[in-house]
Amino acid sequence: MSYKKLFYLVLLTAVISSCSNPQDKSVASSDTATIDGHPAWIMNGNIYEVNMRQYTPEGTFKAFSAHLQRLKDMGVHTLWFMPINPISKVDRKGTLGSYYAVSDYTAINPEYGNLEDWNALVKKAHELGLKVVIDWVPNHTGADHPWLKTHPDFFVQDSTGKAVSQFDWTDTRKLNYANQELTDSMIACMKYWVTTSDIDGFRCDVASEVADAFWLKAIPELKKQKNLFFLAEADKPNMHTDGFDATYTWSDFSMMKLIASGKRNALALDSIINKTDTSFPKNAMRLYFTSNHDENSWNKADFATMPGESHAPFAVLTQTIKRSLPLIYSSQEEPLLRSISFFEKDTIPFAKFGRAPFYKKLLNLHSNNPALASNANFSKLVSSADAQVYAFTRTAGKSKVLVVVNLSGKAVDAAIADAAIAGDASELFTDKKAGIKAGQTFNLPAWGYQVYTY
Repeated sequence: MSYKKLFYLVLLTAVISSCSNPQDKSVASSDTATIDGHPAWIMNGNIYEVNMRQYTPEGTFKAFSAHLQRLKDMGVHTLWFMPINPISKVDRKGTLGSYYAVSDYTAINPEYGNLEDWNALVKKAHELGLKVVIDWVPNHTGADHPWLKTHPDFFVQDSTGKAVSQFDWTDTRKLNYANQELTDSMIACMKYWVTTSDIDGFRCDVASEVADAFWLKAIPELKKQKNLFFLAEADKPNMHTDGFDATYTWSDFSMMKLIASGKRNALALDSIINKTDTSFPKNAMRLYFTSNHDENSWNKADFATMPGESHAPFAVLTQTIKRSLPLIYSSQEEPLLRSISFFEKDTIPFAKFGRAPFYKKLLNLHSNNPALASNANFSKLVSSADAQVYAFTRTAGKSKVLVVVNLSGKAVDAAIADAAIAGDASELFTDKKAGIKAGQTFNLPAWGYQVYTY
């Protein structure tokens, strides 16, 4: 072995050792079945995004644990925890800093507790039948990550050799995936959480800014450990080629906001769905939402982008539309009608859970009805009021769901002639039985919605 190769081996071993744990636990047995290349357990799943810092006055894993049963009862299937890692202090934004300025990939943010607390939370979630996904930030580190000193070549550098920040993220430093040592080290850090905490997957921050070659190597390696789920924060078809199970629907959400504001009508949704059909792989799962931490923090979604009752029909769509993997962000079930601070402590004042019954209906339907699986059939229906009403069926085997939503601020009567709607059904929100016939007229109030199961 040459001296150069020996040096590389020693260096790589040292880096990877920082992402290992001599007391790693064996990964617990898990579902190994797949459907269309995805973990079978996610096909009818949903995701609830947890903002740990703001969720309770304590902001800790132990305090959040008290909400697990409530979330399970509401129908939540998978918990996505925003980054649980320590936050860099150099160039920190605000008092507490951004969750996405990670200072150590294999440590716990002390604000939240310790590794024992985290593992206890994951174990309790699993005992309740919940899946656990963690937020992973592979595009950049915080501004005082140890690699900046020990491995400066892991970072993109300017002409003076200084690690650079991307965009206006001045509290972070951009990683350089042209360096194979970085690739191997990052994969080792991700493996750490699978072996140490038995997590079920990763939500990957700004995934499209990371080299495709990294994902093409990392995802298959990690899936050898466990039947993991991967969500890319990106609205790009190539993320699925890279191995991701699901991607964001930013374009769809942007169109929903335009419809909610009256700038476009219901027909505009067709162009977005058609774009997905022609651009994305047939097995691509798509994350639909009316809010998330980015949209809430910077754009005041959903309370400002879909104000008042206009939120409801779009929430119904996120739970029932083609390929949908629906997302709910912390506090939407309350609902909290303001932005949640990003860099400061700002406890969510949970009290009334006013939207919880609404979400419970939708989440349980999505989880339990095969017609709402990501790969179930979708058929758009023509109505007599297509500019205001969006209607469709989802089917799988003998299961069928009919969705009719009014995406306008005026009451409307919409007749649907298609024989596909005929049959004995039950309306989700009223529990009323209905014998539906071809040509039936649906009376919808402003921003009204009806969902039927057959």
